[in-house]
Amino acid sequence: MTSADAVPSARKGPGFPEFVALIAMMMALNALAIDAMLPALPAIGDALGVVEENGRQWVITAYLLGFGSAQIIYGPLADRFGRKPVLMVGLSLYVLFSVLAAFAPSFDLLIAARVGTGLGAASLRVLAVSIVRDRYSGRTMARVMSLSFLVFLGVPILAPTLGQLVLTVAPWPWIFGVLALAGGVFMLWAAIRLPETLHPEDRMPIRVGRIAGAFREAVTNRQAIGYTLAMTCITGALFGFINSSQQIFFDVFKAPELFTTVFAMVAGGIAVASLLNARLVERLGSRLISHTALLGFIVMAAIHSAVTLAGYETIWTFAVLQGLTMFCFGLIAGNFGSMAMEPMGHIAGTASSAQGFISTTIGSTLGFLIGQQFDGSVAPMALGMATMGLTALVFVLIAERGRLFKARHLAPAPTGG
Repeated sequence: MTSADAVPSARKGPGFPEFVALIAMMMALNALAIDAMLPALPAIGDALGVVEENGRQWVITAYLLGFGSAQIIYGPLADRFGRKPVLMVGLSLYVLFSVLAAFAPSFDLLIAARVGTGLGAASLRVLAVSIVRDRYSGRTMARVMSLSFLVFLGVPILAPTLGQLVLTVAPWPWIFGVLALAGGVFMLWAAIRLPETLHPEDRMPIRVGRIAGAFREAVTNRQAIGYTLAMTCITGALFGFINSSQQIFFDVFKAPELFTTVFAMVAGGIAVASLLNARLVERLGSRLISHTALLGFIVMAAIHSAVTLAGYETIWTFAVLQGLTMFCFGLIAGNFGSMAMEPMGHIAGTASSAQGFISTTIGSTLGFLIGQQFDGSVAPMALGMATMGLTALVFVLIAERGRLFKARHLAPAPTGG
């Protein structure tokens, strides 16, 4: 690590491997709270009297709504009060509401607890990047984020299996207990080993006018809002898949024993694509990769829709076509997020919070609407994903003034974006 890679005033604290592990755990706790729930949805519904099967999807969506809505406040709070106090508050909420979910006597109280868990988890997403930025810069910062993201990509693959393992030895409330335990262990670890990375002289007062102005700029810049809304649609497609997946395997294919295996295969497609994108993006450019992948996403979702509507859907056609669709997603997500932030460098913190708020809250709502159309077949999910892909393409065309694959400006960006 060169002197340019570390922020001189923020070198105290854990060494590089431990720091990477801390950041990776922050990312993993959020993914774990979403995907570990999936195998338990039927048991939760039966235990708490959820008559309508689609109503179980609120266990996922309620968490995502809390997670998305709170992102808008954590950035300004962390800039004012420091990273560590805000992180501790967020983790406390995560642990507290996970415990409340485990002991919830009714479905309504469980949903309220899931919203609270999401409110706490939102701090993890916002602060992970902020803490890394405080401590490192340049190539080392990119290395920390890449290594941490590898763990984050692995959690969606393993989380349903973890949930299923818990169910083999304990009732469903213990899945929430595992979340609380994981959050508590990380909270203790961070309290002991993670120092405050924001120095007092860098703290910023909370000024409503400044925050509102930055938010307004983030939602009125053509490129920023275009790619944010495109990412919102793609996120909606992902959550539509997550909301529908358990019912598809249990009710359509009658193969609950294959759920975690096939889900891991599909999630693995996202991981492989993300790693491939990291290797290719500097050479090919984010626009060429993501625009091509978006067209592939639409084509794969359309083929999947045609297959299921024609009555040829099997668990293996589902695995292959959904895996290919999610592979395209993996080539889209990071690039769209990066391009949404391109014009927002001067207000990066607030812009990131605003874009996370929009893409997660609206995306989770769109995913919930897709999931609610489940009718005993794969068709609503496949058609919903195709519709989201086409809508995302419209927003990309708006952002790029009708031009795909290349940046609108004449001079190429230094990294080929």
